[in-house]
Amino acid sequence: MIVIIKMSIINKKKIINDPVYGFINIRNEEIFDLISHKFFQRLRRIKQLGQTNLVYPGAEHTRFAHSLGAMFLMNTALDVLIAKEISITDVEYNAALTAILLHDLGHSPFSHALEHCFFSCKHEDVSLALMKKLDVSQTTIDIFTNKYKKKFLHQLVSSQVDCDRLDYLTRDSFFTGVSEGVIGTERILNMFAVKNDDLVIDEKGIYSIEKFIISRRLMYWQVYMHKTVVAADNLLLSILERAKNMSTAGKSIDEVHINPYLLFFLKQKTNEPTDESLEHFVNIDDFDVWAAIKIWSKNKDKILSYLANCLLNRNLGKVKLVAFTEANDYLPLQRNYNTDEKYFFRCALLHNKAYSFNDEQINILYRNGSLKEIYNASDQLDKEFLSKEIQKYFIYTLPKP
Repeated sequence: MIVIIKMSIINKKKIINDPVYGFINIRNEEIFDLISHKFFQRLRRIKQLGQTNLVYPGAEHTRFAHSLGAMFLMNTALDVLIAKEISITDVEYNAALTAILLHDLGHSPFSHALEHCFFSCKHEDVSLALMKKLDVSQTTIDIFTNKYKKKFLHQLVSSQVDCDRLDYLTRDSFFTGVSEGVIGTERILNMFAVKNDDLVIDEKGIYSIEKFIISRRLMYWQVYMHKTVVAADNLLLSILERAKNMSTAGKSIDEVHINPYLLFFLKQKTNEPTDESLEHFVNIDDFDVWAAIKIWSKNKDKILSYLANCLLNRNLGKVKLVAFTEANDYLPLQRNYNTDEKYFFRCALLHNKAYSFNDEQINILYRNGSLKEIYNASDQLDKEFLSKEIQKYFIYTLPKP
């Protein structure tokens, strides 16, 4: 008699076919296990650009895909630096990959739109708390928090030219179809170098960096801060604010039909992440918020149901960009608005800076070993241009029911 024994062996060295870069290799079993974990799998259910698909229908990509893409770029960048005889150990290599892979774990549903609806801190702080719960290496934590001895490893994760920004500009441009965001990602990666323990750019990459900076500014106003996206995000905030105010006042928001993990946050103030709040947070994604909005569209409260129906049917209201003098007339009104009126009116500031002199600078490395900051090295980007922060006030209005 022949006995056939079936052995369950999981091949953890997978290849993922990414529409932006082609094949992404999973480097080792530890990375595979992190990708398989529920904390990371949750990112499949959070869109990278929130409600931007209301303007650009192709913007359906997720934080999951972005995180994998950023890891792919980190892999490439580390290989480039090793080829240039920069010392990077296997432990550091894997820790840097892990740090960039998990950098967005702390994102709320709808990404930046609801960043402070769940916790008062930034999403990076929530990511760090979740990394610790995953028991990643101390080297990973130190790289992520910029406490590791080799600063350039953190700069690959978070700086003015990092793997995160390189991927989201490339990926967001690809899926929105906005060509202004197209940058020379591969060339920038190949121009990476290290000088005095800092990440720098070889002088041959200066034109690619110029385009990167300009593309980032254009993408902010054409995609990330598009007036329709701003309107949709403010409407979403009004819905959650109304639901939360009703909940704390003891009014029914159809609790029995809503994800209890979402309900947990609707019944309390936002604060710093704790073990309990994190356990609830990792069980909430875009789908839970949408499900609640659909339920609220039938709520007996006229304001909540009206707001929910407006978002479901893309009746988003209007956003008008105004000068500071006009906005200054509206800001006091907003603070004094009564409970009902504040759901239909918002006034706030949009701002974007292509380059920050308060962050670690972008330095160009010349053949003689000298360094120049980008504004001194570039013929196109002078200090006045890079210093300018574009500020636009907006007034958001939604017709009352």
